[in-house]
Amino acid sequence: MNLVWKAKLADRLFDLFLYLFMITVGIVTVYPFLNMLAISLNDAVDSVRGSIYLLPREFTWENYKQIFMYSNLLTAFKNSVLRTVIGTVLGILSASMIAYVLSRKDFIARKPISLIFVLTLYFSGGLIPGYMLMRELHLMNTFWVYILPGLVNAWNVFVIRSYMDGLPISLQESAKLDGANDLTIFFKIILPLCKPVLATIALFIAVGQWNSWFDTFLYNSGTAELTTLQYELMKILSNTQAGTSGDLSRTGDPSVSAQVSPESIRAAITITATLPILIVYPFLQKYFVKGLTLGAVKS
Repeated sequence: MNLVWKAKLADRLFDLFLYLFMITVGIVTVYPFLNMLAISLNDAVDSVRGSIYLLPREFTWENYKQIFMYSNLLTAFKNSVLRTVIGTVLGILSASMIAYVLSRKDFIARKPISLIFVLTLYFSGGLIPGYMLMRELHLMNTFWVYILPGLVNAWNVFVIRSYMDGLPISLQESAKLDGANDLTIFFKIILPLCKPVLATIALFIAVGQWNSWFDTFLYNSGTAELTTLQYELMKILSNTQAGTSGDLSRTGDPSVSAQVSPESIRAAITITATLPILIVYPFLQKYFVKGLTLGAVKS
């Protein structure tokens, strides 16, 4: 009886420890975002005083108004949405098709091609050769420079292939006996069964595309029609920091410079850039957790 009571007490103490640990992790994870949100909604001059934690002390939308005053922001938002949607769809399609081919046991070049993909995980062409390659391919100042270079990612291919390796081969054999060709098997049998891992990879690609700004800086910085949201937000932040050091702000109006500060603009930019991904993530969460686990247990 005494041993049973001690066992129950140990279980309850362990549960209590787990609850406290998870609450701590939750606070550490959520607090920075809530703090950024509070600063972004607080008056910029008042934010310089500090001591803003979870709620704005002097509420204002002025920081967001300053961001959305930029004329290129709508074009940049449209380009970011387009590159995220198109890049994700084409990236998933190309990676899954290659993964399907590499998962086939009867594909004789399976090992050499897999080795080539593995090598790309360890060795990169470098920044300057990559720039020269984009120039030779006439992708400079085009929208497709956002899509084509990242169309096939070796890591994505191997994660999807590992998941496909776990599917029963009898499904493909039965479909072939019924007269289905490879495309029919791929689109009607393999892809529907791979929803969890595809959702996981889709989220990775979408986040990468949405947050990317360096390729805009390298290849399309001279074309205003092809700018992206992250690149414009980076420029806004740079201009704001320059304004505090004595230079004129983008508008040239000293009253506007006095209404903003690097901290408040940085917070507003962080919230603006993060919000779309936060809206999309709950819809993919159940697939994300399942796909990440199933795709990781196999080599």
